[in-house]
Amino acid sequence: METTRHLTATVYVVNDGATALHDHPRLGITIPPGGHVDRDELPYKAGLREVREETGLDADLVASVSDIDAPAGRALPQPRYRMLYDVDVHPDGRVSHQHIDLVYFARVDHREIEPAGDDEPGSDAWAWYAPDDLHTSDLDADTVQIGCEAIATVEDDT
Repeated sequence: METTRHLTATVYVVNDGATALHDHPRLGITIPPGGHVDRDELPYKAGLREVREETGLDADLVASVSDIDAPAGRALPQPRYRMLYDVDVHPDGRVSHQHIDLVYFARVDHREIEPAGDDEPGSDAWAWYAPDDLHTSDLDADTVQIGCEAIATVEDDT
């Protein structure tokens, strides 16, 4: 059986020492905004689009862009992490669907979440997590670690 892989982009948005996470209805986990990269999109643009659709927030990436002379191209904002997640795992252990997830950090100027996309969970699905909240939660370890790093990075960049 073949494994299907999709490119996704996730953005940990930060405001005033906390990051926004939501209960994902289909996956049954608490995660930051993100989703599939469309065929005509650059990954970082897809992440920003997903933030807007899922939260209604306008985010500014905190990402380095290499200074390179590329007459026929340009450097793109660097994701902080490149992750591979198993999405569909069968009882026999076979994996038929994975996400190659590019993870970015961003800042937002307020915490008022008003989803702007169709079929998005409402604002009540979202919560802001400070580092202490993350460490005392039952969230997945990667979400806690990356969330804390996002907060520290964005706060240091201010």
